Amino acid sequence: MSSRKTGYWLLAVIAAALAIILLWTHCLKVPTNVAYVSEEEGGISVLDLSTLKVIRRAHPSDIAPRGLVVTFDGKYVVTANKNTSDAAVFSTVGVRLLTRIHIGESPEFIKINPAGDRMFATFEPSSEGGPTGAAKAGASGNDENGPPAQIATFHIGDWVPGPAFPAGQETEGIEFSRDGKLVLVANESQETIGVFDEASGHHLRDVDLKPYGIRPRAVKVSPQGNQYAVTMETSGTLLTMDPNFNVIKSVPTAAKPYGVAFDRAGKRIFVSAAMAGKLQVFSADSLQLLAEVPTGKRCWHFTFTPDDSRILLACGRSNNVVVIDANSYKPVGTIEGFKLPWGIVTHPRSYGSLGLP
Repeated sequence: MSSRKTGYWLLAVIAAALAIILLWTHCLKVPTNVAYVSEEEGGISVLDLSTLKVIRRAHPSDIAPRGLVVTFDGKYVVTANKNTSDAAVFSTVGVRLLTRIHIGESPEFIKINPAGDRMFATFEPSSEGGPTGAAKAGASGNDENGPPAQIATFHIGDWVPGPAFPAGQETEGIEFSRDGKLVLVANESQETIGVFDEASGHHLRDVDLKPYGIRPRAVKVSPQGNQYAVTMETSGTLLTMDPNFNVIKSVPTAAKPYGVAFDRAGKRIFVSAAMAGKLQVFSADSLQLLAEVPTGKRCWHFTFTPDDSRILLACGRSNNVVVIDANSYKPVGTIEGFKLPWGIVTHPRSYGSLGLP
């Protein structure tokens, strides 16, 4: 073989090797500009936010996910699985199942603390474990005499369990104070917000919300940390509290409000009124209703896109994701083909009922 041919052959080999390396590196890269959707009957779907199309699905056997988080570095997506008393940890590269970690009966809501190093998960020993929106034991008050809900904790990365501590009756949403020192949980059956020390799990106080409504479901801190928003599902109530947990104001919402989030500026509060099939927008200061937008059926959770331009709602009973312009409130489109979608989050992380702050 001539030296010239040998040189061409070597260049071709080097070019092929570089192409393989680049392809391999691309395949190992943490996905970005994507949304993850948890589906109680369909596992996890990944949406490309540029095209608003499903680009990947994963549904290992016996996983029925509700609660959903993405780690701050975007390497892991974790689901709370209602029927198997555990959480499933997936690598976001290829959505590969890495491990299962035991939580407790009927886990629902999971949240990562502001430091990004611990995951908190609620579970309900007295729950019947039915789908969100279905009748539960607590719907008739039966949960009030059952064992309290629990909050389990895990270290991010190695998933080693940390301390677990009792919460209230039928605990739902979890939130943290902006400094990360406090954990807030919504106790449906008690009409209270429980306040705990983040580090020790020590119970500090309960905030009685009975004068304002029935069955708190979600609690969210503002980006500035100067107030909290709470939805109360049965009474159809949105209320705000100051940093000392004094109620500032409460207003009625459309039927069955659940997911709640501030916008990045802290000026607006968005509420998904699941039964009414509406996304409602309120002024964060006055709680004046600014707008409401028709959605799908039973949209439990929603997220902004990372650039804050759009809102995506996971609509469980219409089996779709509804996309809305975050400023004009006009519908952008609908993504079909899901199976009881429950939660939705993005990477990079964005504001939403399960996301920032």
